[in-house]
Amino acid sequence: MTDSSTASESRAADAESTDSLSTTDGSLDGEQAAVPSIVDPEVARQRIETVVRETVEDADARGVVVNMSGGLDSTVTAALAVDALGPERVYGLILPCTKLGATAARDAEALADALGIDHDTVHLQPLFARFGSVVPDGFGFHDEPVPAGNAIARFRMMLAYFAANATDRLVCGTTNRSERLLGYFTKHGDGAADLLPIGHLYKTEVRELAEALDVPDFVLDKEPTPGIRPGQVDADDLGAPYDVIDPILELGVDAGLEPDAVAARVGVDVTTVTDLLDRHEATAHKRRMPAVPTRDRDR
Repeated sequence: MTDSSTASESRAADAESTDSLSTTDGSLDGEQAAVPSIVDPEVARQRIETVVRETVEDADARGVVVNMSGGLDSTVTAALAVDALGPERVYGLILPCTKLGATAARDAEALADALGIDHDTVHLQPLFARFGSVVPDGFGFHDEPVPAGNAIARFRMMLAYFAANATDRLVCGTTNRSERLLGYFTKHGDGAADLLPIGHLYKTEVRELAEALDVPDFVLDKEPTPGIRPGQVDADDLGAPYDVIDPILELGVDAGLEPDAVAARVGVDVTTVTDLLDRHEATAHKRRMPAVPTRDRDR
């Protein structure tokens, strides 16, 4: 267990390492809680689109593949990719695996049509069922919602990379900064990508950008959810809504403040702050490259 000062320094260092595209100024007013906000959504939009274009050009790729769920993050990501590359270079994959996902898939199809991109819907339930039939009984696959949900996320990314390989494209991920800092993603699932256009933006910032992009109200009004289990929403999984989570992360991770100070600034109980910051530290392994021993420790 690290002492509090070391933990704060570690959080700040981790924030710096995951924020290469940050568009916020990072300043903190000592009299007010810092709430993440894009100062100029148009500037953020231009920066993201430049990164998308340059990344695709550097890879000599034909375009990008985006997994679309009908939710805010994937819709914003797809819209930004279309603005950066043109609709003919963006391909959408819609990959429901449950009855709940089938409902969301219809929204995703309508959004893909509105963006003018080629897209396909592939129902993953047969693949998921077959996988479950070969998993050793000792793993209790059908009684473990988290491993099962992770498997679905990895199936989706496997399809995205297959499509990218087949069409000479890159996989354009949809994970935001709030999810990254809390480890609220699946390794080699939705956490895998060749580029993350909104990976530097907190969820509340993604919403601001969505409004600037004229994303439909029915998308903006959706409760954030992984879409795996009926009734599952991000706020329940994480213990707070994003308008509480994001300022806590900005103050506790970006600025490295102690939990008591963060709680006072944000106006929430310290337990909520501690739980979120503990989650950030416990999921650090998900934001790192695999550990590799050095070849020569004496050098």
